[in-house]
Amino acid sequence: MPVARFMGESNAHYYAARDPLGSAGDFTTAPEISQMFGELIGLWLADIWTRAGSPPGAIYVELGPGRGTLAADALRSMARFGLQPEVHFVEGSPPLRALQAAAVPGARFHDDPTSLPDGRPLLLVANEFFDALPVRQLVRTEQGWRERMVGLSEDDDFRFVAGDQPMDSVVPADRADAEVGTIVETCPAAAAILQDVAQRLAAQGGAALMIDYGHLTPRTGSTLQAIARHEKVDPLATPGAADLTAHVDFAALAEVAQREGARVLGSATQGAFLSALGIDARAAALAKAAPQRAGEIETARHRLVSGEQMGDLFKVLAIAHPEWPAGAGPG
Repeated sequence: MPVARFMGESNAHYYAARDPLGSAGDFTTAPEISQMFGELIGLWLADIWTRAGSPPGAIYVELGPGRGTLAADALRSMARFGLQPEVHFVEGSPPLRALQAAAVPGARFHDDPTSLPDGRPLLLVANEFFDALPVRQLVRTEQGWRERMVGLSEDDDFRFVAGDQPMDSVVPADRADAEVGTIVETCPAAAAILQDVAQRLAAQGGAALMIDYGHLTPRTGSTLQAIARHEKVDPLATPGAADLTAHVDFAALAEVAQREGARVLGSATQGAFLSALGIDARAAALAKAAPQRAGEIETARHRLVSGEQMGDLFKVLAIAHPEWPAGAGPG
């Protein structure tokens, strides 16, 4: 089967069966590391909403909201500036929906963004959402470009193989003559979701932040990986029992957003973004209020912004309605 189908079916089973977050799970996301992350996201949204004229009826939307921690922290920050939006979550996992409902009472749930309300400005956040969407991989072989597939070895183990059908026509022209063995990744699911979001922003107003690990410029090579118990594992070894992810191509997302009429406000590393929003000052304030937690707070701040931790690996892309102002932070 194609890599995209393998990844999609594996993750569908994985997320339907568990809460994967935290020390007892398989991985930890930025909102679970510190309240500072969600608070600063909320301040960014409140700031751009205010400078856009505080349009009425704005709704907070989060794609893949984890345990609801980011939303709870962001909403608390937004409320300080008079922004108390209705909350809509796009989430397919029953275990996670239960946790999100407890964290943010009154939140409304959607299976995908297409059922979100029309006619109201969106304040949308997607943190570590796009990386779990299935990627399509094309590999250059001696016979030309082929789709990368998952097949069975002689020992009945999963392995990567090249498909039979020529795929040269779908490879970008600037990569058509790449050397044998080159792999090109695309994510049709991410493009489709971003297309819907961008069209809504252009029609309804609003702004969106996409935060994920990935790259700001196009590149080649497979980025498919699996995480279990906070360690990298073989992505083919235990389908459905490990989290399969791939790097997000932010340049491709920005291109889709612009094509669909949204304004691309800019992109940056997570470290630069959070630093520009004042994470150092917020950490100092938290440490002053709770001196006994100063070490813990500094460790969390360092993990979020350091280039050796999440600061450079994770990127931020901001888009908005064409007439909305630029967002705070680097662009």
